[in-house]
Order: sequence, then structure tokens, then C-alpha cells
Amino acid sequence: MTLSAKSTASLPRLNSESVLIFDLDNTLYPAACDLFTQVSALIGQYVRDTLKLEADAAYRVQKDFFHRYGTTLRGLMTEYEIDPADYLAKVHDIDLSVVSPAPDLAEALDNLPGRKLIFTNASRGHAERVMDRLGIADRFETIFDIVDADYIPKPQQHPYDRLLARDRVDPTRAVYFEDMAKNLLPAKDMGMTTVWVNTDVEWAQNGSDDPRIDHQTTNIVDFLRNLATVS
Repeated sequence: MTLSAKSTASLPRLNSESVLIFDLDNTLYPAACDLFTQVSALIGQYVRDTLKLEADAAYRVQKDFFHRYGTTLRGLMTEYEIDPADYLAKVHDIDLSVVSPAPDLAEALDNLPGRKLIFTNASRGHAERVMDRLGIADRFETIFDIVDADYIPKPQQHPYDRLLARDRVDPTRAVYFEDMAKNLLPAKDMGMTTVWVNTDVEWAQNGSDDPRIDHQTTNIVDFLRNLATVS
């Protein structure tokens, strides 16, 4: 079953004024693609090279910064003033052949009214490459990336505020899809309908029992198809 019980009870009705906001990684493609492992390895290499550390010490710094700052990038910028553009280019230089084109996802997006936006902690370049690989780039109006967020990651409040202001989004008309449960909570507090894409990835579960998550699914295509039937 791909929908929770409460999901089937009260799916939002969409119209031309609706805004569908999607996280990218592990949300619009299966977590089994495991792009995170590639990115994590490149982050580790960047930390080793930049801070001149051995692998074990670099790993500890990488994970410490991730937990304290939300992203390793934010920690490196704060404590070492590294160039974020150089970092983003290097850590997203990954093999996307593991991501398959997704015609079913493209069709499901086509069948839904309203605007469609990407909201990601990754870079615009990474998002564009993944969307091209999936075959869905032309379904989206715009991308809001970590640069647009002043390098402040979700779930801190700042990127949500910036997204809504930049793209003139009425949160009460917005539906937000995200694999990391905790990233949905600020969106719900702002008035959005929230959909958790449950991938069973352990570090994405934090916050999953919070009542501010309106719906959950293990299959985003099936969820979008169900959403189309009530809109």
C-alpha cells in the first residue's frame, strides 16, 4: 500500500492556483539509486583535501558539521570560509547513470494542475542534471537551490521564507513533497499541505511521527495519480 490511511481520507483538491513544491533527491527518484553515497564520498574527499586530514578525521568533521550546521557545506563556510561554488561543483560531480528516465512520473505531473517548483538543499546544476536524466525538466517552472537560500539548509526557516517570497507562493495553496520528514514541519507551520515520501532511509525518518505530516506515500507516482483523481 502506498498511501497512509489518513492520506486516502482527505487528499487536497488542486486547481490552477495550486503550487506543488518538490524536494529533489530521494523524492523524485528512488532512494535505491543511492546518489547520496556518491555525494557523501566526494564530500569526504573535499574535507580531506581542503583541511589536510586523514580519512577518519575527515569523516568525523564531515558528520559533525552535518549534524551541527545542517550541511557539511555550511560548517565549512562558517569555520573555514571555503568557496561554496567550488565545493558544490566538486561534490555533485557524480555518475547519474543509476537514475532511470521516469516517463510515468512525467505523465503524472502532466495530469496535475497548478505550478510546479523544485526546493532542494543541493545545487541548481545538480538538480538540472537529475531532472534531465528523469525526463521531467520541462514540467517545472523553477528551481530554488541552496544558493538561493543563502546556503542555509532546510529545515531552518530562512529558505522557506525566501522561497515563498521569491516565487510568490501562497502557502495555503501549496502542497510540499519531501523524503526527509523533519523538512516538512516548517512548511506545515506556514500553512502548506505536507506529503512525506517514505523511503525507509533511516536518517530521513526523524520527525515522521509528527502530526504536522498530512500524508505519506512510498510511491510518489501512485500518490500523484490519486491526487489527480480528486482534483
